[in-house]
Amino acid sequence: MVSVAEAEKIILGHLFRPSLQKVELAHANGKILAEEIQADRDLPPFNRATMDGIAISFEGIENGLREFAIGGLQAAGQPQQSLTDKKKCFEIMTGAPLPNGTDLVVPYENLKIENKTAAILSEHVIKGQNVHLRGSDAKQNELLLNERMKLAPSEIALLASVGKSEVVVFNTPKAAVISTGDELVNVDQIPLSHQIRKSNSYALVSALHELGCDAETFHLADDEKELEEKLKSILAQFELIILSGGVSKGKFDFVPQVLESLGVTKLFHGVSQRPGKPMWFGVSPKNFVFALPGNPVSTFMCFHRYIKPWLSLSLNRSIKKQKAILAEDFTFAPQLTYFLQVKVENENGKLMAYPSAGGGSGDFANLKDVDGFLELPLGQSEFQKQDSFPLILFR
Repeated sequence: MVSVAEAEKIILGHLFRPSLQKVELAHANGKILAEEIQADRDLPPFNRATMDGIAISFEGIENGLREFAIGGLQAAGQPQQSLTDKKKCFEIMTGAPLPNGTDLVVPYENLKIENKTAAILSEHVIKGQNVHLRGSDAKQNELLLNERMKLAPSEIALLASVGKSEVVVFNTPKAAVISTGDELVNVDQIPLSHQIRKSNSYALVSALHELGCDAETFHLADDEKELEEKLKSILAQFELIILSGGVSKGKFDFVPQVLESLGVTKLFHGVSQRPGKPMWFGVSPKNFVFALPGNPVSTFMCFHRYIKPWLSLSLNRSIKKQKAILAEDFTFAPQLTYFLQVKVENENGKLMAYPSAGGGSGDFANLKDVDGFLELPLGQSEFQKQDSFPLILFR
């Protein structure tokens, strides 16, 4: 059995090395960017009207003018026009380039227009008002997006604005999520009194998806021959394998021995922690295999404590470590690192962790009421409020 720190060191010492792929922009959401993105021109590329109204020169205002003859219309999508007579104005639409010779926009709601003349009703008119200045967001060749960013809709819009119809991203590992156990049935089935519906695989696939990694799901029975046959096929097709169940010391827990028989080298089996003590990790030339205990809280905690940082670092993304302050005294006697379920509140800029231990590693319903796990270290049994400990947030 290894400690939590040893397990982390072993896992992070065996990272996946991603290849690069060019994907169409429409399929880039959630991917990890593998190139730097610069502005191909100033953003915005011209002085842009932010309201519908009239574009005028502030010089006319300084000269006491409050009425301006309408000399034309500047619409969005039209080439930039020019105003040569400071006594005139252009009607202008939102998003249109400001005509040469103008430097502010007065919105329609502050105007009275009659006989092709616009009279300004508002008292205060400021140079540059309602104008989005050229280059105020970014200058040409300015760095917009750094490598290793996870692409979200906001980044997709920015990529589109600089003409990136394709983008280079890091490939995530081809992943398989495997549930094991004869007691499990599909979610659309009505379980018998001795059965339960599959839930861990859905949680794992969703958690991977949040990190930009898709996964296929499988279910294997508690049968050594079937495990060997199907795992052999899965190992040949996938790089990241996450199993749930079948790793403890029960008579039907065949997963560790089958994995080793198929050429996966065991790097550890068992971590001095609760929940998740029977966790198994191994590698082969192609595969990274995490075999997690089947209890839902164990599976969930092990993913966020070990697999999430492993995948993030594999994709060249930094991981943010944080701590929270224990808000209440807590006691845990066993000589194990304990991952305490906590509700986290921000109180005057401090993260306060309120214990909500739940009913054990099988009580996945309790997860809906908490925000993460507080990592209480091995070697003590009394944990005092106001002491801080590592925090693993999952929401």
